[in-house]
Amino acid sequence: MKPDMKLVRKIDIGLIIIVLLLCAYGLVAISSAALNHRLGAGTFIQSQIRSILVGIVAMVVTVAIDYKTIRRLALPIYGVSILLLLLVLFAGTGAEEWGANRWIRIGGFGFQPADFVKLGLIIFLARVAEDHRDYLDSPGVLIKIGLLMALPMGLIMMQPDLGTTVIIAAFTIGILYIAGLQYRYLFAGFGMSLVALPIFWQFLEDYQKTRILIFLNPEMDPSGAGYQIIQSKRAVGSGMMWGQGLYKGTQSQYGFLPERHTDFIFSVIAEELGFIGTAVLMGLFFILLFKCVRIAMNARDDFGMYLVIGVVFMLAFHIIINVGMTIGLFPVTGKPLPFISHGGTFMLTNFIAIGMVLNVNMRRDLINF
Repeated sequence: MKPDMKLVRKIDIGLIIIVLLLCAYGLVAISSAALNHRLGAGTFIQSQIRSILVGIVAMVVTVAIDYKTIRRLALPIYGVSILLLLLVLFAGTGAEEWGANRWIRIGGFGFQPADFVKLGLIIFLARVAEDHRDYLDSPGVLIKIGLLMALPMGLIMMQPDLGTTVIIAAFTIGILYIAGLQYRYLFAGFGMSLVALPIFWQFLEDYQKTRILIFLNPEMDPSGAGYQIIQSKRAVGSGMMWGQGLYKGTQSQYGFLPERHTDFIFSVIAEELGFIGTAVLMGLFFILLFKCVRIAMNARDDFGMYLVIGVVFMLAFHIIINVGMTIGLFPVTGKPLPFISHGGTFMLTNFIAIGMVLNVNMRRDLINF
């Protein structure tokens, strides 16, 4: 089956280049972060390259499917997302290594269903917002949407995974706001959230409560729960303007910084490449998000616009939470940095997300008769 060359010519090559530049940036950062790892940097670099190649294939497949077809499959995708989360609840693994059962392992292969579920919920919510755009402010519609989103968020909280829950809440609010939800409902929701905080606190796991308390005062347990954030802030601060030099970071190379090839990769970049290196990285992220927003504004229909906006909010909050976590602005949540941190499932879902954005952009001028 030959590809439609008219569509192929509409591919946003600039967006793909930005994504590949971020991946290359991440490979360099990982090569430094894992330089003195017991498994060797080569192991992580090879793994990351494989993840990128698989992600590119997944992106191409996603681009090839008209997003109108994806729209029609929104409800089954939501159903599969719920089933995956239930599977994690009853057969998940990972508590021994990472303190939470968020992984499904089949033989030697493991993945985090919550990463794929984020994409499924963006698709489903974009469809629901489009179907109800003329009466989105109706209390009945808002309650319906709230219940539909509360189910997967509740299942994710039971893993437990507070960071992913926050990101889902963020793109839910983002899509509904773009769809026309009035400010008064957003303010009301924010007020209700504040009132519910004491109740919410009671449902948090002990380690999640500790993370929040440590965020408020890392020095209360400097050699224990506060160790990560203290070392991360030291690494970021020591980089200053130009950094200590690639492969020369004190905190990174001497092993003082935990999870430096995944959650705290930004700390490695800040320490070794300094403010200039992080500014370049954030500039690439800004261009990525800006291009996605422009694609959303030029989408041919509401579903396409909501789909891309959901991806923008998902990526933006991953960036905000990860960077904020490493410099002490947010509690440690274990959320990686898109296209930079080491991780197969996360890389794959990010490429699929970009594939959806490219899909909407390619078909922006098509006319349905």
